[in-house]
Amino acid sequence: MSRRSGSCVRCCLVVFAVVSALCVSGPAWYWRLKKAMASGDKVSSSCAPCICDCPPPLSLLKIAPGLVNLSVTGCGGDDPDLRREMEKQFVDLLTEELRLQEAVAAEHARHMNITFLEAKRVASQYQREAEKCNSATETCEGARERAEALLIKERKVTSLWERRARRLGWEGE
Repeated sequence: MSRRSGSCVRCCLVVFAVVSALCVSGPAWYWRLKKAMASGDKVSSSCAPCICDCPPPLSLLKIAPGLVNLSVTGCGGDDPDLRREMEKQFVDLLTEELRLQEAVAAEHARHMNITFLEAKRVASQYQREAEKCNSATETCEGARERAEALLIKERKVTSLWERRARRLGWEGE
């Protein structure tokens, strides 16, 4: 059963791919065919030839006269820093790039260490605050338990005195 359903799924995917391709490329083929048919019938053309008064395109010489000489040989000849950079060999450039990447990595590591130490400091501060809260909670809980024990003891004493008073004739409230 699974072999049959697998081939059915494959068949559906092929049909879907063909239909999708026709939907995407069909309109373009239609208009190209229509244009080819229309160019075959020169007589039935309803559009007159275009008359254009557009100016000629600008040349590079008119836009930027300094850019006509595209050679880079004399570029930056007066700048000593640029001359020094241009004289460096490929290996030197790669070495300098590696040094720069190492410097960036070292700066990133330093920043991460500072951030980590700050996080540890803040976590330690929160830990101290949590310990203070736990200590205060334990103190309050101990005081509540003592007050509850005293209240129970006081109720027992009150009950004892009330029983004695009833025995002696007190009728209560």
